[in-house]
Amino acid sequence: MNNSFEYCLGPARKIAQLYPPAKYANADLKFKKLTDVIEHYTKHSLKADGIKGIENVSARLQKGEYHIKIEGSTDKKILKSFAKRHVKVFGPEYAQKAIKGMKLMKKLGVWNPMKDYHVNLNPNDGTSKWQLFPPLGLNMIGQRGLLLMHYPPWAVLQAGSFDNAMTMQRWSRMLTSSGVAEEDVDYYKTFIDVNPVAAPGSGESEYPNDYMPIMMASAFFDRPKDRDYIKSMLELFLNPPGMDKDSKYTLPLLICGSPLYDPQAPGWFRTAYPDILPQVDNIPQVNVLQAGKFKIFPDSKKETPYLIGNHMIAAGVTGKCTPDSSKMPDIRLYEAQDLVAATFLQLYSQNPDIDPEVAKAQACKRWFGNEEGTGSPEPESEDDKLAICALAQMDLFFASKPTSHPLYSYEEACERCKQKGVMDNPCFDSIKPTDPRKISNC
Repeated sequence: MNNSFEYCLGPARKIAQLYPPAKYANADLKFKKLTDVIEHYTKHSLKADGIKGIENVSARLQKGEYHIKIEGSTDKKILKSFAKRHVKVFGPEYAQKAIKGMKLMKKLGVWNPMKDYHVNLNPNDGTSKWQLFPPLGLNMIGQRGLLLMHYPPWAVLQAGSFDNAMTMQRWSRMLTSSGVAEEDVDYYKTFIDVNPVAAPGSGESEYPNDYMPIMMASAFFDRPKDRDYIKSMLELFLNPPGMDKDSKYTLPLLICGSPLYDPQAPGWFRTAYPDILPQVDNIPQVNVLQAGKFKIFPDSKKETPYLIGNHMIAAGVTGKCTPDSSKMPDIRLYEAQDLVAATFLQLYSQNPDIDPEVAKAQACKRWFGNEEGTGSPEPESEDDKLAICALAQMDLFFASKPTSHPLYSYEEACERCKQKGVMDNPCFDSIKPTDPRKISNC
């Protein structure tokens, strides 16, 4: 049976500001106009939500509004659910609030302060360009957790997808290594950026060229109500359609970033919710592996469980072999902390009402051998020991062409870790890097 469902996404004057112009995409995508861009990202969202049987997605501009038509064998109820949420996400109460933040930045003269200049060494990025970029091509209805991050790199806008970004490729490895089935990985890759602006940036170049600080997120994409993009989007994405109304919590939130690499998302969280955070000497804390719960708005119906984690690509950028695997930036500690983060999200899909401190304790027990996640990683399972070693090997060795990617596949990394005498230690003399420099690209 062939079904079709058509809906109005929104007024062209608003929608055109939330999708990047066709000219910015790589030539192989063959975008000619904005309808091509809308079709592309809609298809990606349908795929991310695991919606099967889609045969065609078309977009058209009619009487000042963009309309989308989805055709295929998919149950119409599913198409309606997707469409309803798609319209809501890009509506005036959610993504369109980012437009107001952008307009205020332009009015104040702080939008893209490095326009026409290079801010990194990546030739593909070119000179500095900024473009509003809400969660395009990500889940609309099927997410099982949410990631809070800094901002999307320009390369993602060019590629029209996050799939090939090093950050998401690595996060996928963390998820599958923690036990998430391959077919479910996309449900754990949905994210919101505290600065929804695509701009040049990669692991080799963000600092000191950081023109999207915590202040920018707080001032332009948070409070007052007509500009509270971040909190509104969190509330929406953490409460997807079909979620059990009787469950104690929303979906879990992983807040990604640390003092060592890309601290803006935890930094915004600290400025937004200082009163609910633990304090040391009157300083609100946002430490890696810190867990808790909070309400997004004071009147939110449910609390949200959260965990502070590293940025997903941090290990590949700053991780290294050191004499002490219990201290950063040791690669073994990075891997274990990131696996705790992935396991934390997975535990909520198994038990939506689990207390966040309990979820953290269970995840830490698995990967560290203790419930606090302290000291050197000491998993009880031999398979988990091997996973830490193999993942570390992939993060320690990169090939630069045609684009930066791990030198070893997961299977090849496992074989290196199984060599005589290595004992699942990625920093063993025979397999550790001899050159501390690494090539990486988010």
